[in-house]
Amino acid sequence: MQCSWKAVILLALASIAIQYTAIRTLTSKPFQLCPLPSPQNCGLGGQDTEPPFERGAPGSGGCDDYPYFSINATRKTHILVLATTRSGSSFVGQLLNQHQEIFYLFEPLYHVQTTLIPRLSHSRNPADRRVTLGASRDLLRSLYGCDLYFLESYIKPTPTNHTTDKLFRRGASRALCQQPVCDAFGPADVNVEEGDCIKKCAALNMTLATEGCREKRHVAIKIVRVPEIGDLRALVEDPRLNIKVIQLVRDPRGILSSRIETFRDTYRLWRIWRATGRRPYNLDMSQLTVVCEDFLNSVSTGLSHPYWLKGKYMLVRYEDLARNPLLKTKEIYDYLGLPMDKNVEDWIHVNTRGSNEPSAKHKFGTVRDSAANAESWRLKLSYDMVEYTQTVCHKVLKQLGYKAVKSVEELKNMSLSLVQDKAFVPFL
Repeated sequence: MQCSWKAVILLALASIAIQYTAIRTLTSKPFQLCPLPSPQNCGLGGQDTEPPFERGAPGSGGCDDYPYFSINATRKTHILVLATTRSGSSFVGQLLNQHQEIFYLFEPLYHVQTTLIPRLSHSRNPADRRVTLGASRDLLRSLYGCDLYFLESYIKPTPTNHTTDKLFRRGASRALCQQPVCDAFGPADVNVEEGDCIKKCAALNMTLATEGCREKRHVAIKIVRVPEIGDLRALVEDPRLNIKVIQLVRDPRGILSSRIETFRDTYRLWRIWRATGRRPYNLDMSQLTVVCEDFLNSVSTGLSHPYWLKGKYMLVRYEDLARNPLLKTKEIYDYLGLPMDKNVEDWIHVNTRGSNEPSAKHKFGTVRDSAANAESWRLKLSYDMVEYTQTVCHKVLKQLGYKAVKSVEELKNMSLSLVQDKAFVPFL
């Protein structure tokens, strides 16, 4: 018995010594988690299909032996412009599209909705919404990783040999109208018109488009088919992505006026109301109320500064951008942590003045006098339509700093702005 307890003590001491030696070994050369090379982390292409692996074997230099693991210096920025139709989103998208290091896509979610819910592109059914939101998040995640093949599942007819001429608004993306995607234009062709791109470039080759995406340092996508910022939380929190959200808002009265002018069939009853002064009994009021509800919910979430949006959310009023395009664009690029190159500045000078060019009258055009356009709705909507909009949308109008009018005279007096001076600071 005496030997047995001595043996136990010796074994215990030996065990402690072994553990101590192991601890010293590990702490003198700690293990490090080295992320695998991926387009998100290193901008070098490839897919992030494996979890991080451990480095720290004897004689290993850890992550430092692998320069492409330096994720901070070369990490892609994934920019998301969250907006609604006729809110100025095409204008904001072009401010990003003109940057030489940004790969920009114009509304790829168009294909998701038209494929999953044909004839119900604005469905508010909860089941339809869950399906489209899930598919939309998956597609955005893939596109930010420069996997454009994933988009082929939603393009009809299905691309043959990864080639299609059916990508929605392909010509709105400079990267899809230049090398290596298209040989019709060279580096000197800075301002390629959308129509010229469609005419002169061959059908879009998704393999070349993927290559073009990987050559750029950052990816920007503009969407108008996701109602609220909360619907994107899973995407924002994805550690593989470096999401920066720009939520664009506009005075709902201006959005309504622009939609009436642009989508004439869909908003036919609204035009009848404006022309006759009598509101049709079968008018679809959800065409207005949904905009205000989505704005209110989304902006309330963003401005409440939840932890998951820290460093990832900026609210921009279209009117502020229209009045001071150069200053506001610089603020946007400062928030993104990117330099605003000369192409962007030149584009602003050309596209924020009045124009008689045909492209200025296109329903998706961006060539216009932006300052004059911001409140031009006041000369187009009747007072009773404005009054009704103010009643339905009073909460979001107040939250965003848009003044209500109380008379026809006040509405038509363009010397008085209805946009209050209100600063919306990025949540950093």
